[in-house]
Amino acid sequence: MANRTVKEAKSIKGTNPQYLIEKIIRSRIYECKFWKEECFALSAELLVDKALQLRFIGGTYGGNIKPTPFLCLILKMLQIQPDKDIVVEFITQQDFKYVRALGAFYMRLTGTALDCYKYLEPLYLDYRKLRFQNKIGGFELLHMDEFIDQIFVDERVCDIILPRLTKRSTLEENNRLEPRVSALEDDLEMMEESAPPPKSSKKEEKEKNKDREKSKKEKRKRRSRSRDRDRRSSRSRSPKHRRKDRDRDRDRDRDRDRDRDRDRDRDRDRDRERDRDRDRGRDRDRDRDRDRDREKDSKAKEKEEIEEQNALRAKLGLAPLRP
Repeated sequence: MANRTVKEAKSIKGTNPQYLIEKIIRSRIYECKFWKEECFALSAELLVDKALQLRFIGGTYGGNIKPTPFLCLILKMLQIQPDKDIVVEFITQQDFKYVRALGAFYMRLTGTALDCYKYLEPLYLDYRKLRFQNKIGGFELLHMDEFIDQIFVDERVCDIILPRLTKRSTLEENNRLEPRVSALEDDLEMMEESAPPPKSSKKEEKEKNKDREKSKKEKRKRRSRSRDRDRRSSRSRSPKHRRKDRDRDRDRDRDRDRDRDRDRDRDRDRDRERDRDRDRGRDRDRDRDRDRDREKDSKAKEKEEIEEQNALRAKLGLAPLRP
């Protein structure tokens, strides 16, 4: 009895709504602990409370094919078939992102093509992060707009085969849907207006190349003159003097390199000690600030969650959770 569809439920795509999920996955959901404990005798009103407790999305995971709470709630919605107003409220509200993802996925499964394009395309502007549980059981980062794009483009999402949608172009041709206006059109127009002027003509480029070649030739001539002078001065000296000069220069260079290396090592050691002292002081300050912020955030989050849940329940006509 607990796994049967409600008598008043309408058939979707010509079949029982629960049959939109494959039999193997459906049986795994019926056997899981979350379905038996949390989804038993769940009504549309109590479904709101369970949706507010979602902390991630996903299909099945693990070698035993365990379903996620997100998938269990999707099957429960197919079973009890809540009103369209409740589903639209799930999608349009902005406070709970996982409630929005739940409503969007259910709308994609059961809604018409017009409803999907009407209610789900505005969610492309929602860039909030979502936690997605993969098949291994680990968590990945996913954004809301990416999730909406997946349920429009991919055939299988969260281990559920999605029904086919009528193409948007055909609906636009039949005047059943207005053409979509991209949010990037204004930015593209601004880019075109602020585009750089056209490139210079070929004559100007040739003149620039000539000037560059002239400057290069002059530099080469100067270098050759300085080299000739050095050669003449070196030839005028005797070989003994040359050797002595070379030895002196080598000794000077060695002494200079040694002094430089010593200075560098000293500076490095000093900088390291300073950086360590600074890092230690910063770490202490950060730890103190984190502890204070965590205490403040935990208290503030509790108050905000209670207020947000009561606000959503008030929109749906439900009693508040706490007085």
